[in-house]
Amino acid sequence: MERPPRLGCSYETNGSPYLLLQPAKKETLRLQPYIALYHDFISDAEAETIKGLAGPWGRISEAGCPRSAWLKDTADPVVRALELRMAAVTGLDLRPPYAEYLQVVNYGLGGHYEPHFDHGRARASVSPRCAPRLTFVPLFQLSAVEAGGSTAFIYANFSVPVVKNAALFWWNLRRNGDGDGDTLHAGCPVLAGDKWGETSAIPGTEEDV
Repeated sequence: MERPPRLGCSYETNGSPYLLLQPAKKETLRLQPYIALYHDFISDAEAETIKGLAGPWGRISEAGCPRSAWLKDTADPVVRALELRMAAVTGLDLRPPYAEYLQVVNYGLGGHYEPHFDHGRARASVSPRCAPRLTFVPLFQLSAVEAGGSTAFIYANFSVPVVKNAALFWWNLRRNGDGDGDTLHAGCPVLAGDKWGETSAIPGTEEDV
């Protein structure tokens, strides 16, 4: 019988052969909404490769929303390897059209993201391209930040600081398919440093939850 989630740290394979030799380092931060942080999810070399791929398009933002670039899995073997790692950890299919391409975001000084939900559409949507976002790995945190830049969950009164090379994970929908109101979140302003991150959203329908 599957054990209920609880706070704490663990090494996870999720039953995937891909993770047998190097299990994911999981830290469960909160149960409602469910929020987990995967430490050392990306290596320094992978982070630099991703930033380099996004460099021509992902310019540093002014104060406000970040600039971004989208990367297909054909852009570089590192992108494909990262998608395989995410699929192994979540057990979800990340191939298009079941998931969006990886989005690289870059925040400069004062860069932030306004409070928002990621389940932006009604659950009546059933097409994979227009279904609500089931889960979200908002920031593969590709750089350290000297101050600021946390991800804040407004209604949950909870925030997660930037942890370099880590991946943050949560469910956007409840099991009945309704959006989880506790997942309202924002990217806090960067007060010192340069914040790079990568996101991936997986759409889903009621059958997926």
